[in-house]
Amino acid sequence: MKTMRWNECKASQRLALRLFLVPLLCCIAVAAQTNVAHGANAQRARHSRLATKVMVGLDVLEAERFAPLRGKHVGIITNHTGLDAQGRTTIDALTHAPGIQVVALFTPEHGLGGTKDENVASTKDPVSGLPVYSLYGETRRPTDEMLAGIDALVFDVQDAGVRFYTYTTTMAYCMEEAAKRKIAFFVLDRPDPIGGEIVEGPMLDEDKTSFTAYFRLPVRYALTIGELAQLFNEENHIRCDLHVIPMKNWRRNYFYEETGLRWFPPSPNLRTLKGSVLYPGLEILQNGGVSVGRGTEAPFEEFGAPWMHGEDVAARLNERHLAGVRFIAADFIPVAGSYAAERCGGVAIRVLDKRAVRSMTMGIEIASILRQLYADHFDVQKMLFLVGNDQTIRQLQDGAPASEIVKGWDADLKIFEVTRRKYFLYK
Repeated sequence: MKTMRWNECKASQRLALRLFLVPLLCCIAVAAQTNVAHGANAQRARHSRLATKVMVGLDVLEAERFAPLRGKHVGIITNHTGLDAQGRTTIDALTHAPGIQVVALFTPEHGLGGTKDENVASTKDPVSGLPVYSLYGETRRPTDEMLAGIDALVFDVQDAGVRFYTYTTTMAYCMEEAAKRKIAFFVLDRPDPIGGEIVEGPMLDEDKTSFTAYFRLPVRYALTIGELAQLFNEENHIRCDLHVIPMKNWRRNYFYEETGLRWFPPSPNLRTLKGSVLYPGLEILQNGGVSVGRGTEAPFEEFGAPWMHGEDVAARLNERHLAGVRFIAADFIPVAGSYAAERCGGVAIRVLDKRAVRSMTMGIEIASILRQLYADHFDVQKMLFLVGNDQTIRQLQDGAPASEIVKGWDADLKIFEVTRRKYFLYK
């Protein structure tokens, strides 16, 4: 009897174990298959992203074995951002390309290494031995002496997508000088880091062109450097012999982080991709009397001044419910730039959704609040230098709501939209 009960007990245990283990093993098998499938899908996604990685103009030129430049004596306008997919510089690529003779190098603001925040002297390239002519020193344009023996100029510099960023003016001045001398001009295209769809800001007044405002554009124009070169050439009647080497795999809705390309800060303070999105709206404030984070660890991601109360300003800005951003009080002490070594009451900006951010709207909202709270310290009129639009400044001074000021840009932006579409190279 005891043996029968024992055998029955063992049989029951085996049945229970089977009932437990079989479903468990099935679950494990299904999970393993799912993980394998997910892994395969993830691997395919990675391969897909790699396959569609953006090829900048320099990469495309290399793939074409430099055919458009063969037999030419070339001057290269570039800086540290002129790199191919392998990290090789434009200078290295062209000086070693068969059938091309590089005669001289030219650099925009910040110099060949992109580190200087003052006028830059001309020098020699220690690697190639070529002359390096600064276009941000004694002259802003290449001279007859600099262009001697050159029959093609190649421009390869990463832009910021913002009207007052001086690299675009340097390009345009070089195009003008090339046109005068019948020198072919090649632009190796690169992405607009803040996308090719969002157009923002007031149009430049016709009487306010300068080195920080070459042509009548809104602050944020949503064109690649190659597309912009085409616009300048036609709309400003430069009529140089222009050749744009387009990118491959770039789309208008791409922000820089979606290109698969490594980000190299194009200038000393434009360090991060977040900062590049906020830059158009923050930079316009600096001349008015605030620090925009230069000399801190987060330029163009915060702003402040010794006379500012960060908590008050952040609270008022958050009440506006601006799309894609949140404001947090955060004091800081710049080590250089405006208010160096002074404690600034500050506001840090958190980007929640870069596609929703309208940085120029944000900048006007900030200016409006600073004018209301600190009229004795914040000088709206001095913003005109970069804003470039009298009506916008007058409205700010008169206390018009920011929404009304922004709406006032619509008519000009609709006209510009028609113009800019004529020069699209990408969908």
